[in-house]
Amino acid sequence: MNEDFDFYKTAMPETRKADYCLGFGNGSVFLDFNRTYDDQIYLVRISFDDYGCCNLDEQTKHLNKEDSRIFIEEFEKVKLDQEKISILVKEVIKSNQEQIWTEPIEEYGLLERE
Repeated sequence: MNEDFDFYKTAMPETRKADYCLGFGNGSVFLDFNRTYDDQIYLVRISFDDYGCCNLDEQTKHLNKEDSRIFIEEFEKVKLDQEKISILVKEVIKSNQEQIWTEPIEEYGLLERE
């Protein structure tokens, strides 16, 4: 498993709108998140080199209120706390894993094995 993600804030083109965007793996993976009217964060899409873009549907599970608050706080900082953001990314992926392709999330170490 990849324990050293080195997530970074990024932006996507207008054709791929999202409130928050993260990249890692030297640009091999991009995660797009949106924020609800009541400040909950959810994953909109995730793209992987060699796999393409996986769009999640409207049944996407959100981070809980506290995790969403932490996520938003991290994006307001200049430098992301890699440990905190990694935990949050893995949590949102785990709760939505039925909508995300298994092979790339395992390949990139984004899913905890139980």
